[in-house]
Amino acid sequence: MIRQEFSRVDPKRRAALDHRKKQFATPAFQNVEYKHRLNFYATPPTADITLEQFEQWAIDRLRVLAELEACSFRNKSPAETATHMKPLLDKYLPLSSSTSGSTALQAERQKDHYSHFILRLAFASTEDLRRRFSRVESMLFRLRFQADDARERMAFVEGLNLEWETVSDEERREFAEELRAAGGGYPKRIEEESYFKVDWIRVPELVESRRVFLKAGKAYVPGREQLSMVVAEFTSRLDKALELTSRALPRLDEDDRLTPILTHLSQNFTTPDASYSSSATALPGADISARNIDTLSSSFPLCMQNLHRSLRRDAHLKHFGRLQYTLFLKGIGLNLEECLVFWRSSFSKITDDTFNKEYRYNVRHTYGDVGGDSNRRGGGYTPFSCQKILTEHPPGPGEAHGCPYRHFSIDNLTALLQNVGVKDQEVLRGVKEDKEKTKFHLACNRVFEYVHKQEIKKVRDDGTWGASQLETIVHPNEYFKRSYMLKNMSKSPIETEGDVKMED
Repeated sequence: MIRQEFSRVDPKRRAALDHRKKQFATPAFQNVEYKHRLNFYATPPTADITLEQFEQWAIDRLRVLAELEACSFRNKSPAETATHMKPLLDKYLPLSSSTSGSTALQAERQKDHYSHFILRLAFASTEDLRRRFSRVESMLFRLRFQADDARERMAFVEGLNLEWETVSDEERREFAEELRAAGGGYPKRIEEESYFKVDWIRVPELVESRRVFLKAGKAYVPGREQLSMVVAEFTSRLDKALELTSRALPRLDEDDRLTPILTHLSQNFTTPDASYSSSATALPGADISARNIDTLSSSFPLCMQNLHRSLRRDAHLKHFGRLQYTLFLKGIGLNLEECLVFWRSSFSKITDDTFNKEYRYNVRHTYGDVGGDSNRRGGGYTPFSCQKILTEHPPGPGEAHGCPYRHFSIDNLTALLQNVGVKDQEVLRGVKEDKEKTKFHLACNRVFEYVHKQEIKKVRDDGTWGASQLETIVHPNEYFKRSYMLKNMSKSPIETEGDVKMED
């Protein structure tokens, strides 16, 4: 079939389109001078970067986009979103203005340029990913456009050559009443506002909200609505570019270095992955012991509370439940000796001999106390992130592991939430909507914010927590750490720096 398909193509045309020749041809340019802070990403980058840069730059941008999407799903206002995102943008994707005098200006803009195109490759494979990527990239562009220096912003827009037709004075006077009505009575003097005329499909946001006058397929857009026009143009161009990228993706299969990275990134758009760091999740001074687990469980995320409740009810957990829970307990700081005490006392219906023969070795192996050399050197396995819990080993009959927000029916999920103290109907409705939209980690964060609403308000108001402590939670151990710290703020000055980091 493949040979027949190629036989239909003219040999001369085939030679002209041979991507292998183009792939190794000298690129049209190498280094780009970035004149503006803003970018429409019209030109793909061609300069060399390392594989480490390729992956880390993409991960940093993904953190920003995932958090921006989370703000949207939580219905944060534009002002709240801008305030929430500023420290995260400064940390992961900074962009200095041209007048700042920053020595890192070109390096910052290069990272922004490259990371956009890397994620464009990662998210061009399916219509859903393309739509979501376009949406959050447009949100990011809007955020930056609004925050940009007015003079730099004007220079950027002028350089786009958007071919907006300026409405003449005569036409403004002719449609003065219509233009004023579309603007809600503004401006009082039509001469005080400049107008542009564009195809209405280029400004759907303005048409939908009835903020423009329409005539003969043209939208008469006031100058003050420049933001909507530019963002609409950005989105339109990006949508077309993503379609083209999706057609070119099959060629990337030849590069076995990039494909696994891109696949990993696209999976992380569902729930950003996080790696465990013992130093980042440590709670110095906390009583992390077998006798105290029942008390500590009030700060556990719902997945671990469900495991703990099941263990206390049945005096037993099946294999994946034991593994998920053991790794979590290891991550909160329970040492091997205490963990063995905890499991032995929890499995109260079996004898010491049965426990030692069937369960003791597995706990020690999880901690890296026994097993192969590599397992011992690495300290055993690391706690599962939300993504791993969501995507691997779904629970079967009689099993309690997994994520309740994903794996429970809405009735069982609601009952579990009510049993652990979440009775607010608005929160429960929000969780139901998050589940229906498959935003499981956002449902978990919604519950976290409800349970800790008073403490979160306090740390926001007094500024004692930075950007890391207010990011969307994507790891059960980070959930516990933040919950414990919030509930014990007045008891012990526990170190608040550090967070669970994105997988790299």
